[in-house]
Amino acid sequence: MNISEVAERTGLPAKTIRYYEEIGLIRPARGANGYRKFADSDMHKLAFIGRARHLDFSIEDCRNLLALWEDRERSSADVRSIAKNHLAQIEVKLKQLQEMRATLATLVDCCAGDNRPDCPILEDLSKTHI
Repeated sequence: MNISEVAERTGLPAKTIRYYEEIGLIRPARGANGYRKFADSDMHKLAFIGRARHLDFSIEDCRNLLALWEDRERSSADVRSIAKNHLAQIEVKLKQLQEMRATLATLVDCCAGDNRPDCPILEDLSKTHI
């Protein structure tokens, strides 16, 4: 398969596929003409990486998960550890997003949204929070 076929089948842009090759996540063969030749295994790896990235795993986590996926002697505890750590990071992000939402909702409620120039949203944004 060529890169456009793999891109279509995995839903990943060709640019992303080339990037994953550049950083060593996949290693497609090269034909005599220099073009990439993707095997089914490359496509499966790309689909795996795409799904992991969709879950917001870092590139390094993807690299580790891919290595564990390919290692039939792996311990599921190793996989769980990576996923558990990522889940904890998501929980922190969710808390931060909830705090941002609450702050912004309060500011929006405080703003009259009329023709007057005074605006509590801009006032809050201009404060130095250090």
